[in-house]
Amino acid sequence: MPSIRKTKTASGSTAVQVVRYENRKVVVLKHIGSGKSDEEVSALIESARVWVEKHTRQVSLFPTQEQRTLPIATTKYLGVTHVFARETLHKLASLCGFDAQQDTLLLDLAIMRILEPTSKLRSIELMKRYFEIRYAQRTVYRALPRLIERKKVMEDVAIACAKKNLQSDLALVLYDVTTLYFETFTSDGLRKQGFSKDNKSQQPQIVIGLLATREGFPLGYEVFAGNTFEGHTMMPVLEAFAQTHSVKTPTVVADAAMLSHANIEELKKRNLSYIVGARLANASPAVIDKVSEVMAQEDGTTVRVPTQHGDLIASFSQKRYRKHKGDMERQLERGKKLIQKNEPGRRAKFVTKEGGDAYVLNEALIEKTKRLLGIRGYYTNIPEKQLSNEEVISRYHDLWHVESAFRMAKSDLASRPIFHYTEDAVRAHILICFVALVIGRYAELRAGVSARTLRDLLWSVTDATMMDTATGETFSFRSPVSEDVEMFLQKLDASY
Repeated sequence: MPSIRKTKTASGSTAVQVVRYENRKVVVLKHIGSGKSDEEVSALIESARVWVEKHTRQVSLFPTQEQRTLPIATTKYLGVTHVFARETLHKLASLCGFDAQQDTLLLDLAIMRILEPTSKLRSIELMKRYFEIRYAQRTVYRALPRLIERKKVMEDVAIACAKKNLQSDLALVLYDVTTLYFETFTSDGLRKQGFSKDNKSQQPQIVIGLLATREGFPLGYEVFAGNTFEGHTMMPVLEAFAQTHSVKTPTVVADAAMLSHANIEELKKRNLSYIVGARLANASPAVIDKVSEVMAQEDGTTVRVPTQHGDLIASFSQKRYRKHKGDMERQLERGKKLIQKNEPGRRAKFVTKEGGDAYVLNEALIEKTKRLLGIRGYYTNIPEKQLSNEEVISRYHDLWHVESAFRMAKSDLASRPIFHYTEDAVRAHILICFVALVIGRYAELRAGVSARTLRDLLWSVTDATMMDTATGETFSFRSPVSEDVEMFLQKLDASY
C-alpha cells in the first residue's frame, strides 16, 4: 500500500515522495518535489495525497475537506484564456433569443466578429486559443452554405427580441442601404462593380438593404448584386420581410434615394405609410416657388404642399442656410476659374456649355439653388392631423440610427472587405455579421455600451490555467470581475 514520506535532502530541503515498502526496502513510486518552508511541504503532501487517490484508488478513512494549494515546484503555467467573454456573449445571445444548442457554430463565429473580427480560418485558430474550443477547418467551411438556411430563423429572433425585450411595436421601421466591397477585382454573378459608398468603385461589391427599428435595432436584410440601383431594393426587402415574417409595417422611413414614382405607388397599393427624403431640386418650379415664398428664411419654419408623391413638407434652418450658401459660393468660384481656363464645364456644378466650346455660368440653376438655400424636404402620405410637420421631420431624422448600425457593422464588426468568392459563402458571411450586429446593438441599447467598450469589458476578465505536474491535474483561476463589468451585466439582467 503506498505511503507518503518526508525525507531530508543534502541541500537541507524536505523531499516529499510516494513510496511502497517491499521486503524492508523503500520503493519510490513518485517523487512529488522538495520544499523548504512548512507551507511548501504541506502543499507537496496534498499533491502526493491526490496522486495516491488518482493512481491507486486508495481513499483515506478520515477524509479532510479538500483545499488544494499548488506548490511552485510542481506547478506549470499553461496560459490565459477568455472563456468569460464567450460565456457572457453566449448568455447575451440567449437573452436576445438565439438558441446556442442549435446554432453554436453560427453564434461562435458571430462572437468572434464582436471580439476580434478576422477571417474564418483565423477565427478557428483564435477560438482554440481564447476559448479552448476546437472546430475543424473543413467542418466550418462545409457548414457555411447550410448556415444561410437559418436566415429566417435569425430574423424571427431579432423581431421577437425587438418586441419583447426592447418594447418596439414595429409601427415604424427604418430602411437604408449600404455597400460592402470585395478584396478582388474579379466580378461575377453577385459581385458587381457599382456606385460604392466606400469609394471602392474599381472593386466589385454587393448591396445590403437593412430594416431596423426606430432605435436602429436590426430586424432583417437582403443581399443584392453590386450594380443594383438602391432605389430598386426597398420594395423587394419590404415584400420579403412582410411575407416571410408575417409583419405589417404601417410606416416606412427611407432616404431620398428610395424615392421613385413606382416605389410610391407600391407603398400606396400596400396601404403602407411612408416618410421619404425629397430632392427639392427635382421638384416643379411651381412647388419650389411656393416653398421659397412661404419659408421667407425664417428659422424653424415648415410648410406642407400637396404633390404627386404625397405631401411635401419643407423646413428652413439658418444653420443649414449658412452651410448651403458656403457650399454654393465655393462651387461658383470653382466654376468661374474653369470658365477662365476654358476647361470642361462638367467639372463644376454651375457651368454649362453654350455653343461650340464656350462655357458659361448656368444662371437658371444658380437662381433655383438660391431659392432652396437652407431648405430641406420630406414626402409623406400621413395626414397632418395624424402626424405634424415637426413629428414627420423627427421620424425621418431617426434614420441616423440605421447609419449608426452600418458603421458598427463596417468598423467594429469589420464586415468588409469580403474575401469569399462563392455566393453561398458570401451570404453566410452576411448572416454572421447580422447576428453579431443584433447582439452588439442589443448590448448598446440595453446597457449603453458601444461594441468597442463591450469588447474591452469582457476582455478584462481572464482565466489562467495551471497544471500540477505531480498529479497531472489542471486548475483555472479567474481574475477579479471589476465593478464596471458587474454593472454592465446587471443592466442586461445577466449578473455574474
